[in-house]
Amino acid sequence: MADKPRRPRAETPKGFRDYFGAEVTERKAMLDRIAGVYHRYGFDPLETSAVETVEALGKFLPDVDRPNEGVFAWEEEGDWLALRYDLTAPLARVAAQYRNDLPSPYRRYAMGPVWRNEKPGPGRFRQFYQCDADTVGSASVAADAEICAMLADALEEVGIPRGDYVVKVNNRKVLNGVMEVAGLAGDDKEAERGIVLRAIDKIDRLGPEGVRALLGEGRKDESGDFTRGAGLGTEQAEVVMGFTSAKRDAGAATVARLRELVGGSVIGAEGVSELEAIAALLDAQGYGPDRIMLDPGVVRGLGYYTGPVYEAELTFQITDEKGRPRNFGSVAGGGRYDGLVKRFTGQDVPATGVSIGVDRLLAALRAKGRVGGETAGPVVVTVMDRDRMADYMAMVGELRQAGIRAEVYLGNPKNFGNQLKYADKRQSPVAVIQGGDEAAKGTVILKDLILGAKIAESATLEEWKDRPAQVEVPRADLVAAVRKMLGQ
Repeated sequence: MADKPRRPRAETPKGFRDYFGAEVTERKAMLDRIAGVYHRYGFDPLETSAVETVEALGKFLPDVDRPNEGVFAWEEEGDWLALRYDLTAPLARVAAQYRNDLPSPYRRYAMGPVWRNEKPGPGRFRQFYQCDADTVGSASVAADAEICAMLADALEEVGIPRGDYVVKVNNRKVLNGVMEVAGLAGDDKEAERGIVLRAIDKIDRLGPEGVRALLGEGRKDESGDFTRGAGLGTEQAEVVMGFTSAKRDAGAATVARLRELVGGSVIGAEGVSELEAIAALLDAQGYGPDRIMLDPGVVRGLGYYTGPVYEAELTFQITDEKGRPRNFGSVAGGGRYDGLVKRFTGQDVPATGVSIGVDRLLAALRAKGRVGGETAGPVVVTVMDRDRMADYMAMVGELRQAGIRAEVYLGNPKNFGNQLKYADKRQSPVAVIQGGDEAAKGTVILKDLILGAKIAESATLEEWKDRPAQVEVPRADLVAAVRKMLGQ
């Protein structure tokens, strides 16, 4: 006897997840609000393909050492193609491809899923949403300052109040100056510089001692995994550690400390001056250090940043899986990447931009109680008599025409209790009922399912009499009566 064909397992691939009803609705509402802010700042929407050539994407992911690692790639007719790992690399390709047609500077925002072929972990998925805004073609630090201001506005627009976030700004040139002072300049030191960058980027998670270990011989984590260090001597490491702790209460004091650290480095001094200019531009628009501040601890892991870098951090506390309080952390980051378009054109094309981690920001809004309330389902028109489906469809049509979310029960109508159970599962606020008797009288019964549930739980008899959970109304008054029951 032939083997039965094996049934496929109904399970999501590792590192991926499915999003249902309320999650999708909440995400769309949040993205619409962010898009409103970007639009107000004069940015245009752009949608690019999910697939790019590996050559166009480039190799810029952090912590990745071999070609095509970190991306989902495949070969096709001699070309390697891959799913995009962010929205910035595709923008660089677009800016180069359409450079004769696009305005310069070109200001665009984009929203959509990106894919990273990396080890999944708790809260770390291989497909996630990003929401970006970039200015391509402006070398002015005013473009960087504007992105930071827009990021602060976007966070407040979606419901993160002032005081619960801070946008931190740094400059890669300052860090390059510090590297120079620490003896890490030159092409032969590129690997060490990469390790140093990634180490500084982890200071919030690992603390000064963890970073110091990564600057030296390396670090063993709690699981016993060893991460190779940059191999710096004690004096070199101290220069870098001085940079990580250069932040002062006032921006001017931070700038002064950074000037000391970069010493005679020309690139370092240039970076400090740019930070000073950004702080002045933001100050002129009323963005004080309570919203946007200079912070040398911000590095950003991606390899293509060349100047100012910034990160939005949420400062309120949440409880982790082990019940310990901790700050929510970063939800957005970006910076200047003047070399990315040059890969295509051979000419310098300055660019700067920011990327918001959509899932993390949504999680933050849930933690703040800004989203995640019960989402009202549709009004359900029940079916008492399957021969009168046209009448029920007419009812649902009228409700929809009036802008009320509604549906007819399309399962087996035999058991009426199952229809109400369905309405309950759909979190339906109202059920519409019309049997033969009501049809003959020209009426419908409206059952207030939310109130009914509350009455079943706690309401007193007086409350129930005052507002009954079920009313019979003339068929002609269906829309008005449903509106009243919905509180519209």
